[in-house]
Amino acid sequence: MDRDERYMQMAIEMAKETVGQTSPNPAVAAIVVNRNQVVGVGVHVKAGEPHAEIHALRMAGDKAIGAEIYVTLEPCSHYGQTPPCAEAVIKAGIHRAVIASEDPNPKVSGRGIRMMKENGLEVKTQVLKEEADQLNRSFFHYIQTKQPYVRLKTAMSLDGKIATSTGESQWITGEEARKDGHLYRHQSDAILVGINTVLMDNPKLTTRIDGNGRHPIRIILDTHLKTPPSSQLIQDDQAPTWIFVGAKVGKEREELYEKYEHVRIISLENDQVSIDEVLQYLGEHKVTSLLVEGGATIADAFVRAGKVDETITYMAPKLIGGKEALTPVGGEGIQQLKNARAFVIVSTEKMGDDIKIVSVRKGES
Repeated sequence: MDRDERYMQMAIEMAKETVGQTSPNPAVAAIVVNRNQVVGVGVHVKAGEPHAEIHALRMAGDKAIGAEIYVTLEPCSHYGQTPPCAEAVIKAGIHRAVIASEDPNPKVSGRGIRMMKENGLEVKTQVLKEEADQLNRSFFHYIQTKQPYVRLKTAMSLDGKIATSTGESQWITGEEARKDGHLYRHQSDAILVGINTVLMDNPKLTTRIDGNGRHPIRIILDTHLKTPPSSQLIQDDQAPTWIFVGAKVGKEREELYEKYEHVRIISLENDQVSIDEVLQYLGEHKVTSLLVEGGATIADAFVRAGKVDETITYMAPKLIGGKEALTPVGGEGIQQLKNARAFVIVSTEKMGDDIKIVSVRKGES
């Protein structure tokens, strides 16, 4: 690594610690360097609070004059909940800005870089761009599509089974893999299951990690509103629960849930719950990332709709067998190979006795 890459790598590692908690904003970190000494650091903690550049410049104070700033994402150039960061960088007296990713947000999209250049700053871009882009894959997707980035998480045996033929599934993978799965809950705006998972497992869908885990919005696809009011997703109010139902569900049935303030019943236009309608609603409500943990039927619905952007697969060294044993993606499936979505494996990692495989849709890697 050269000097610029070393400082940018430091910034990227800082930004990684905030992934998930800044939504609907991106995860960003900044470092101010004066004469090869770090004089200011900052991260964006959460939406509505000062951006990373502001924290770093405040720490640097007068030492920002004539210094360099390393930022994982192009400084903003517009007034939102906070003033423009590009303007703050200029006013602080920074002489050189090094940037990893350019912001695809139409309100920024090169304007921050152009503003700094027009005011005499030397600007270098695309330093460790690939690593920085991975931090904000959900944000970039959301900005460009107005829908959440969808991750499909599954745990299976070597022969591709998520349960035995009798339905037993706890636990196929080991503790390390299960802990890692909870990190994805922490980093996601919402987590989704189908009604069958609710009826069979009665899950809480909260985040259980060391420290203060962030609980995602809990989403149930329940066409006929069969979710029992006694279920944990209704009785537990640690996180909001949104239930998507079909148009034929009566008001009398919906009234059973009115006393639960954290529960929202969302009636869709069609008799059957549509993946497209669900994602459109979530996008309109600033849900930028969605973790799908539902069973084989829900996974199939997302696959056939072409809405899986990333897969996280935990594979345990076990053989289960059985033609009646469920696989991760069931249902109707894709009928012709030419219509199957292509993915690219971006990482493999050993977790205890298990293997974790991450892939992204081809063209998004």
